[in-house]
Amino acid sequence: MQVATGTVINGKIVLEGVALTEGAVVTVVTRGADENFLLTEAQENELIAAMAEIDRGDYLTLKELLQSLPFHD
Repeated sequence: MQVATGTVINGKIVLEGVALTEGAVVTVVTRGADENFLLTEAQENELIAAMAEIDRGDYLTLKELLQSLPFHD
């Protein structure tokens, strides 16, 4: 798992200092043009840990989450 920053150039995302293998599956989180997205080191570590949990399959589906709530049908 890695976090990378990139820029859209000619409709493609160009990452800075990260090489990915052809066909690699990635998730892209964008921010608005006037929006900052800054994380502390602790927040970044927490985000990376959460993404690792998802990669391991350690998550609830939407259906499971809704069923766990006290007001579900």
